[in-house]
Amino acid sequence: MSEDTNIVPFHQPGSVLDPLTEIAREGARRMLMAALKAEADSFVAGFAEDLLLDGRRRVVRHGAGPEREIQTGIGPISVQRPKVRDRADVPADAKIRFSSAILPKWARRSKSLDALLPALYLRGLSTGDVQDALAAILGAEAPNLSPGVMSRLTAGWQDDLDRWQRRDLSARRYVYVWADGVYLQARMEPQADCMLVILGATPEGKKERVGFQVGVRESAQSWRELLVDLKVRGLKVPPELAVGDGALGFWKALDEIFPGTRHQRCWSHKIANVLDTFPKSMQPAVTSDLREIHHAETRAAAAVAIETFAEKYGVKYPRSVTCLTKDADALLAFYDFSADHWDHLRTSNPIESVFATVRHRTVRTKGALSQKTAKLMVFTLVQAAAKTWRRLKGANHLPRVIEGVTFTDGVATTGDTESRAA
Repeated sequence: MSEDTNIVPFHQPGSVLDPLTEIAREGARRMLMAALKAEADSFVAGFAEDLLLDGRRRVVRHGAGPEREIQTGIGPISVQRPKVRDRADVPADAKIRFSSAILPKWARRSKSLDALLPALYLRGLSTGDVQDALAAILGAEAPNLSPGVMSRLTAGWQDDLDRWQRRDLSARRYVYVWADGVYLQARMEPQADCMLVILGATPEGKKERVGFQVGVRESAQSWRELLVDLKVRGLKVPPELAVGDGALGFWKALDEIFPGTRHQRCWSHKIANVLDTFPKSMQPAVTSDLREIHHAETRAAAAVAIETFAEKYGVKYPRSVTCLTKDADALLAFYDFSADHWDHLRTSNPIESVFATVRHRTVRTKGALSQKTAKLMVFTLVQAAAKTWRRLKGANHLPRVIEGVTFTDGVATTGDTESRAA
């Protein structure tokens, strides 16, 4: 059919005519194709100096793959993935291969949809209702989101969780760990349960999920069960430092299972607890004073700042001073580790940032039909978030922490020499 035809298709029942969405979809398709082309061109340019014996370039563009549809938040977009060819006469495993970071080879849905699906399932949509629920934005057909696909996804989530919770940890080592509890409330459950989460930093500076279990609040027994399970599955070497809030259950269990691990209290939680003892009008000034403490360059300077805080507020607000000073040693433990790691160690934000998305999507999971659906949804979202976690800054100092090198105010001391951890 030519573009200047006067034939207008009839509006089909159940479909939605939305020229604005079609224009946005076409614009998105063109932008995606341009980005894919630029990515492939940049990859090829990186090998511009690699030449064959006859002087031709070794790595060149090689057309595009077949057209396929990618499901996105504005519906299906048809794209073609650029291809790159290595013309060198070398074995297949030595070939230079191009893999698009924008559009993985077998991708059929955008990452935002992968995060949306477990949230929809959590909110009570059956696998048969998903296609109807998304038809308005993804089109009536909604390929790759059929009830059969949803059933396979939900079964896959449970399989992934079961396999992950049984994995062998004998070859794993974590220099630092972060622990926190996230509460889940399901409509079919009489009370909220607490999902206990532990993340860890490997000697290479990579953050990983370590422990994931639903317990009875943040009790010592629940944390003990999780830590014992990790130890039984092979995690024998204790972490050098654990970061968490003031939940006494975790610290008690940690001392029993990994007694050699140092404690670092989370400054974000501590600041919130101290601010609760002050009127709202004073909280900005108090926050600034507390920031002066945990951003001091040395432990001695931080100790002086704590004394100043106590003198300034102790007479009228003694509870605030008690709240701060009772955990002073654990709050300042990060000074005994590399200064490059301080931003990571002062708070449990590595966990809090992961669950910010969970809390935003689920409003503390009050829409969940059951604890099972809530647990699967949270695990799936955390699994997706893990792909984007950043490595620790100053990862080159982690082996020195493992070796037992002494750090004083972030400075590594080796014999009679000192080097700034930078």
